[in-house]
Amino acid sequence: MVAAANMVEVAALVGDTARATMLAALMGGQALTASELASRARISRSTASGHLGKLVGARLLAVTQKRRNRYYRIASPLVARMLEGIKAVAAIELPQRDQPRSLTDDRLRFARTCYDHLAGYLGVAIADALIAKGHVVLTDDGGEVTASGTDFLAAFGAAPALKSGSRRIFCRPCLDWSERRYHIAGHIGAEIHRCCLERGWLRRDRDSRIVRITPAGQIGLTKTFGIDLGASRGPAHSPAHGVMNACLWTSAGE
Repeated sequence: MVAAANMVEVAALVGDTARATMLAALMGGQALTASELASRARISRSTASGHLGKLVGARLLAVTQKRRNRYYRIASPLVARMLEGIKAVAAIELPQRDQPRSLTDDRLRFARTCYDHLAGYLGVAIADALIAKGHVVLTDDGGEVTASGTDFLAAFGAAPALKSGSRRIFCRPCLDWSERRYHIAGHIGAEIHRCCLERGWLRRDRDSRIVRITPAGQIGLTKTFGIDLGASRGPAHSPAHGVMNACLWTSAGE
């Protein structure tokens, strides 16, 4: 009974539209202020503070004070997995509303952050490449990095092992709600994302989960992972070449 009551409490917290919107905004991995989250949810600052207090109290969010601002973030990878799981169930299992997709929708589907790792077409393409090369094994139950994968990741600049005492999940599959296949999460997924950012291959849109590929990234991702970023995957799934161009980063970031 206690477990059921706790589940009801969490479901009620996540089920509110304003709170769900703020949680979704934080799934990009960035910490945001109450004012920024209020703007995303289109509610007042005071209303947002009330919602955020409940989410912090339930340990779904963590808060850090820095100077005059309080920054909110997803409390743990466990919470992030729960939220992404809800998104996946909603996208795959529920009847889809017939709504036109915007350019922003297509950009999110092409490349985005899922908490601290890459998702969308790009995230799944990287996972597929690593699986095809025998570097990673993903199943419904978990993920494994092979000996060749350890060498590959080390050469790429990723830390192929957890720090001593870390409780972080090492490598796991994460069902991508837009691609409906797995991308890589856990420590390995986060390390791949970090390395791509540090190499200047990716840039994040401001105030968004959208990730765009730089000119250096087009070359690097193709050479390293063998990903053909210009390939069409069919009308039901693939971004058209015009959308692909919109997902690339120009000098002006437009």
